[in-house]
This record gives sequence, structure tokens and C-alpha cells, in this order.
Amino acid sequence: MRISSRRLLGAGLAAGLLMGLAASVSAQTISYSEAGALLAKSCGKDIEKYCPKVNLGGGALKDCLQERAAQINPQCIADYKIVVASLNERLAAQAAVTKACRGDATQFCQGTAPGNAHYLNCLNAAKKVVSKRCTTAITNAGWN
Repeated sequence: MRISSRRLLGAGLAAGLLMGLAASVSAQTISYSEAGALLAKSCGKDIEKYCPKVNLGGGALKDCLQERAAQINPQCIADYKIVVASLNERLAAQAAVTKACRGDATQFCQGTAPGNAHYLNCLNAAKKVVSKRCTTAITNAGWN
């Protein structure tokens, strides 16, 4: 049976978040597709071997992996930590973009219509003059 990247991403997030694997790992943000690919590579065999019929929802996969933690590939555990930390950082960056970029948007995007990512498009177009704080928030959010 072949497990898709989307299933593994969901599995990775559910298991990783709820197993507390993100303890104090620091990582740059990665995309959801990159996260899914990383987990598919390092965790796919473990999920197929130890939890092949477990549904993603309701914490069943988390419970399955947690019960078998001693048998799970250490690289899978390490990659879960990286993925969870990175995706948490990405979510935090997305939440912080408005605050980090408010001044830049006021300064460089006057007359921009709100909505439909118009401000984001403006800030990305003006990235040579936009503050490092704003540019970093946009980059970490995965929106450039």
C-alpha cells in the first residue's frame, strides 16, 4: 500500500503536535508540500508497518505511533520535530505579518485596495525598500 504525501503530512502534524515532538527545535519554515515530502521519505515505512489501517482523525494515528515509539525510526522522530517546529513558525509568521508590515504598507502602498492580497502584492513588489522585519515575516509566512 502506498501512502500519499497529503496523508503523511496530516499524519505528521497530528502525531508530531500531539506527541510533543516540537519541544525546542528551531527551524526555518518549509512549505506544506516540503513537509509532506520529508515525512513521506522518513516516516512512510513506519506508518505503513505499524499503523496501516489507522485513520488520521481523532488522534488514532498519534496514539498508534506513540504506542510504538520505541520501534519508530529515529530519523522519522527527528524529521517530525523539524516539520512541526517549522510549520509552527510559519503559522506564527503568518499571524505576525500584519503587525510587522503595517508601517511599510502605510509608507509604500498608499492607495492600495484592501483585500485579495493587494497589500501583500504591493509589499512584495516593493521588497527592495520594505523593512527587514516585514520582509522576514513575509518570507517566513511563505508569502513571497
